[in-house]
Amino acid sequence: MSILITGIAGFIGFNFAQKYLEKYPKSKIIGIDNLNNYYSTRLKLARLKILKKKIKFYKINLANKKDIEKIFKNNKIDRVYNFAAQAGVRYSIKNPSNYQESNIVGFYNILEFSRLYKVKQFIYASSSSVYGETKNFPLKEKEKINPKNFYGLTKKINEQMAENYSNNYKMSIVGLRFFTVYGEWGRPDMSIFKIINGSFKKKIFYLNNYGNHDRDFTYIKDVVNVILKLKFQKSKHEVYNICSNKPINLKKLLKIINKFINLPRIVKRKMQKADVIKTHGSNLKISKVTKYKKYTSFETGLLNTINWYKKYYKIKS
Repeated sequence: MSILITGIAGFIGFNFAQKYLEKYPKSKIIGIDNLNNYYSTRLKLARLKILKKKIKFYKINLANKKDIEKIFKNNKIDRVYNFAAQAGVRYSIKNPSNYQESNIVGFYNILEFSRLYKVKQFIYASSSSVYGETKNFPLKEKEKINPKNFYGLTKKINEQMAENYSNNYKMSIVGLRFFTVYGEWGRPDMSIFKIINGSFKKKIFYLNNYGNHDRDFTYIKDVVNVILKLKFQKSKHEVYNICSNKPINLKKLLKIINKFINLPRIVKRKMQKADVIKTHGSNLKISKVTKYKKYTSFETGLLNTINWYKKYYKIKS
């Protein structure tokens, strides 16, 4: 089997590629990433270095239609895993054009060439951000979606495009609504990474909404294991929550982290414009399909993340 992974130097794309190669060592992986500088390109290059000899890599912007077509034309691709996107909820308020290019134009290009070159299945990253501010917890996939920020809006548009393509062209498409993924090789702009980084590098951690947020933290190894267990489905579009179903309050999060490391200096501040108070998803639908129910405990996932951080940044215990 030959697969295409977009965003392969990113957090989820890299971890998924690693696990896929572990499970299917003889498979052919084509990887795409534009290696933008939204966060450390050094971290992205370090991820790529691990994969380099095992994949065929292209440094390409998904918005570049000609370059994308060349990849489909020159490679027989059976399945697409589209993890590429401009990430970041707050960043989307200040830089909407970046999101329009990557998350809408780029998504369309990959989806369209998947159709034209008869890819068997198209799996893509959506986000819990599509739900917006709501109180109907735990959130089920049938819940009305009403994104609060531009990033979430681009993901809603992705889902609508996927639904349209599946209906009109009989494509097999799966959307994955990720809930606050954390773990080894994580993104530096995410809260858990920021707290760990702040602890070791003596940086301030800004606690938004005075800590009155709840987040459904989902461990990266659970995420990739769930994706790998997805079965092929014919000619339809399905959307699944990828979540732990166990939200944690940010004030409690700090106490848990403090069991393992010292906390950075905490500065409390008011609610930020793009944030929602709480995320809490139901994973019943995905569990029925994949039979995956043994999610990693938060403390185990957190300790693995801290140990990875110390090893990667060469922190002496």
